[in-house]
Amino acid sequence: MNDLQGWLQHQLDTRNEKGGLRELQHANLKIDFVSNDYLGLARSAEIHQAVIKDLQELAPPYNGATGSRLLAGNSALAEEVEAFLSKIFQSENTLLFSSGYAANQAVLSCIPQAGDTILYDELVHACMHDGMRLSKATRISFAHNNLTQLEEKLKSATGRKFIAVESLYSMDGNFCPLLELTTLSEKYNATIILDEAHSTGSYGKNGSGLAIDQQVADKIAIRIYTFGKAIGAHGACVAGSATLRNYLINFARPFIYSTAMPPHSLLAIKHAFLFIQNNAHLQSILQQRIQSYLKKSESLQFEKIESQSAIQSILIPGNQAVMQLTKLLFAQGIDCKGIRSPTVKTGTERLRVCLHAFNTEAEIDLLVKTINSFQSN
Repeated sequence: MNDLQGWLQHQLDTRNEKGGLRELQHANLKIDFVSNDYLGLARSAEIHQAVIKDLQELAPPYNGATGSRLLAGNSALAEEVEAFLSKIFQSENTLLFSSGYAANQAVLSCIPQAGDTILYDELVHACMHDGMRLSKATRISFAHNNLTQLEEKLKSATGRKFIAVESLYSMDGNFCPLLELTTLSEKYNATIILDEAHSTGSYGKNGSGLAIDQQVADKIAIRIYTFGKAIGAHGACVAGSATLRNYLINFARPFIYSTAMPPHSLLAIKHAFLFIQNNAHLQSILQQRIQSYLKKSESLQFEKIESQSAIQSILIPGNQAVMQLTKLLFAQGIDCKGIRSPTVKTGTERLRVCLHAFNTEAEIDLLVKTINSFQSN
């Protein structure tokens, strides 16, 4: 026991010396430039009241699913929400998961098999990496959004070919070239696995994401949508064919062995999408805030990663430096987190600015002004 505790503490001390120690913090009342609540739905009183009303009308009332969906956890409500999501995402079927992490891990761990090849963008999320590690397929990365390199690697790939990408990348904030990618996938008979986590809600009719917005959804066999970001709720779903749904029910361990989602989560998802249908202007307001930030941030001298999305990254190399800026912002009433290595590559540490429909022009001015004051130190 003592040896274990000593080893654990040594690992923590080592990470702390490198400036990368993570700590939990309480939510605060600072100006929000950190959360993924792009449209402000997580703070919507209207959605909250709609969910409470439906919960009170459940007959019989229940608090939890009581088990996995293959045991006691399935419900008419879960199937109703899946049918509702299938219409939103223009898919034959959807299957709910407890999180985007679980959904990506499920898909990548149980569909590609030994002898197959997964080609993945080097910047895909950690959950995709973990899913691939559980698969017996060969894993090959390609440079971020570099379709020329991807094509060269597709030529020599063996077995069934899978391409794992995100529609909107969570750290760099840039988009996947979906139209060109689908053309390439058809040329080499490759299956695209698309994570729409950061585009769900913020893009597409009724919050349906970028694949639908760019009219390529019918060319992407497996799409993963996450509800903990712009939807302001929790959970995720995989959208695709009825055959895909049935396969995941039978072979995806994160689905088979996880307790089903409780009614509150299911209703929160449903009412968030209904809210987007009735408040389509929120997407336009978010785009206005993005353009305003881009204009005002032209004065910044730090290197910025080019992005037209709500995720804007300012490179501040070094864990210590980026955390100094984070603390300066916090002191000015702004919550905007520095992203340190090993979450990102050493030397690419950055301030990750998340913009929201509810951010004001004055708040964006204060953010830029404070960053500029850090530059002059």
